[in-house]
Amino acid sequence: MNHNVYFWLKKDMTAEQRATFDSEVRLVPKISYLASGCVGKPAPTEDRPVTDHSFDYSLSLSFKTMADHEFYQKDCPDHLRFVKNCKAFFEKVIVYDTEVLG
Repeated sequence: MNHNVYFWLKKDMTAEQRATFDSEVRLVPKISYLASGCVGKPAPTEDRPVTDHSFDYSLSLSFKTMADHEFYQKDCPDHLRFVKNCKAFFEKVIVYDTEVLG
């Protein structure tokens, strides 16, 4: 199961707030039970009608099981800390959860 999150940060954030978000979001993929994870920013690819470069950060996590994902959402201290410390910085967040086929 893949969990892909796109963050649009508030435009009036201070440099310190941006640094806090950056350091906190980089900790999330290090959660020990994840199958894999990474943090990214929009790639400098060519603008095309199907490409959205408007987000500030992305977070892509792979879970071995749906139970791991449910634990992450409700009980994972690292995820809960990230939300507590960074929720005030999001202008917008979109999540795409994907069931991997085959």
